[in-house]
Amino acid sequence: MGTVAEPSAPESPQAGGERFELLLKDFLSYLEVERGLSANTVSAYRSDLKQFGRFLADRGWDPLFVRPRDLAEYVAWLAAPADDSPPSPATLQRKRAALRAFYRHLRREELIFDDPTVGIQGTKRAPALPKVLTPTEIDRLLAAPTGSGPGPIRDRAILEVMYACGLRASETIGLEVTDIDTDEGMLKARGKGNRERIVPLGSKAISAITAWLVIGRPEVVRDRQEKELFLNLRGRPLTRQGLYKIVQGHAATAGLADRMSPHTLRHSFATHLLAGGCDLRSVQEMLGHADVSTTQVYTHLSGAQLKDVYFRTHPRAANPAEGD
Repeated sequence: MGTVAEPSAPESPQAGGERFELLLKDFLSYLEVERGLSANTVSAYRSDLKQFGRFLADRGWDPLFVRPRDLAEYVAWLAAPADDSPPSPATLQRKRAALRAFYRHLRREELIFDDPTVGIQGTKRAPALPKVLTPTEIDRLLAAPTGSGPGPIRDRAILEVMYACGLRASETIGLEVTDIDTDEGMLKARGKGNRERIVPLGSKAISAITAWLVIGRPEVVRDRQEKELFLNLRGRPLTRQGLYKIVQGHAATAGLADRMSPHTLRHSFATHLLAGGCDLRSVQEMLGHADVSTTQVYTHLSGAQLKDVYFRTHPRAANPAEGD
């Protein structure tokens, strides 16, 4: 099976087309902001993927539910178009590469479970396991925002919350003030498909959010009706691009610029919980994964970590290294 479920037509061809346009917009933003690709390169991706979008629309296919054989059909259609003007091998390879990059992004964003481009001629295997920071590197990153102004106060709250709750970038910028309950130590996140989940907040995250709400946010907010939790310094809701720049800026300060993106905090959250003995189902619930198979990518723990958890938690597993 190539994706989340068996192929399913959208509610209407128009609905499927609108979904593709939203996914494409998000992917192009990722290329421009997070990968820093040039305008010409982003434009080439846009053109190639618009062609794919038209192919999907003609067949009424949903971009999230295509199978490998559907994409193989698309590649064959590219190679032998009806107008009898086949593209050059280089052009065909570029279009396949655009398709691979698009679906890798959907996999990274957890919109699909498996990459349907794997196995198509000219494609490579799925990418390596996600990058994860060590607890020491996390400490360096969280200590990077210094100062007492609204900017550093906000940035500390953002980094603490993303790591404490395993939030996606979109979930972080979508937080509203009313989603935070510092008394109960809970946060409400809105995930993919607008699904809501409740995630615990640790004491350090609560302290950082409280400082932002009490000291930082009142200094920048312009409209008292503004509901978003995190604002830019002009008092407007923080954008995904703005969030990326904040995270990358502090990652550079901590010497981690080549090691991470905003999503790395989510990967680290899940991996550190599992390394500490948290069960997979609980991590699944906190990440907001619909299927536990998506969460299993985070079980790439070292043998030493697994043994440590095993000997600490199993009632009949005394560590032989400690003797009787």
